[in-house]
Amino acid sequence: MSPPTSTPSAPGNAGPVDGLANSLAGWPPPVLDPAGPFAGSISTLSWILFAMGVGVLLVVLVALWIALFGKERLRERLGGSKAIWIGGIAFPVVVLSVLLVYGLTLTRNLTAPPGPVAMKARITGEMWWWRVDYLGDNGQPQLRDANELHIPTGRTVLLELESNDVIHSFWVPRLSGKLDMIPGRRNVMKIQADKPGVYGGQCAEYCGGPHALMGFVVVAHEPADFARWLAARKQRLQQAAPATATPASVSRGAQLFQSTGCAACHRVAGTEANGLAGPDLTHIGTRQSLGAGILPNNRGTLIGWIGNSQAIKPGNRMPPYTMLPGEDLQALADYMQAQK
Repeated sequence: MSPPTSTPSAPGNAGPVDGLANSLAGWPPPVLDPAGPFAGSISTLSWILFAMGVGVLLVVLVALWIALFGKERLRERLGGSKAIWIGGIAFPVVVLSVLLVYGLTLTRNLTAPPGPVAMKARITGEMWWWRVDYLGDNGQPQLRDANELHIPTGRTVLLELESNDVIHSFWVPRLSGKLDMIPGRRNVMKIQADKPGVYGGQCAEYCGGPHALMGFVVVAHEPADFARWLAARKQRLQQAAPATATPASVSRGAQLFQSTGCAACHRVAGTEANGLAGPDLTHIGTRQSLGAGILPNNRGTLIGWIGNSQAIKPGNRMPPYTMLPGEDLQALADYMQAQK
């Protein structure tokens, strides 16, 4: 059964999808439920390999039964040179050669030069989160986000994969294969979603510390919805930080964001916060998840994460703020939720 997915909210003004299962699109991400052509070829090849594995196991079990309980004539034939040449050399060579050719043909769409692409994005692996840059036609970042990528459906998206520290591996199983992110090198991969939804991903290369809690979210929109979402994001960058229905709490949160040192690590467009060590928080109020894909994004989880993220994701690089009283944590959470 496919995991629950949800249609993305209307671009620009809607909040995150409610519920842990929806925000993470199933956890762990399903690996044999393709939602696009690049994942589809991998899934088909995987099922063929599973079937071949079962077939080989049955042959071995039959041979074992003959060796233990079969008639003398069958055991002699099983141990003869002819059986060894056919079953041990000729058969594997033929089968594996056919599988190699078929597998390369089936998955050629993964390595073929990209044709027309809907957009380009750069995903940079960090310890232990993802930096996301939406690239313009000149290859330069236009928008910056973290732990979440928005794409249009039915169109190929080209990803540039990098790492700022150790080897990571980018993997959204329903949209494509996995590809390593190696410091000092830029790898390229293609993804595509054929229908709107929220697709979970995961770092697939052990990178130390909370590696298992380094998730990722891809949100696929219909092309017209994606165009509106993108326009709203670009408009947001040209404005100061937005106001909300609770200006007193948000104002208090903005002051705390500066005075407690949050701005030293995080960026919020339109403010003096320009830190680069941690995730960009310009649009955190509309993100599906927190903590790199491990929590649904709502006021309660924001308060818990700000107060003591080490209790949720031990070893991450954000220090605990257990010294802050509850009202300060609530004000900071309100300020974060105001960042649309």
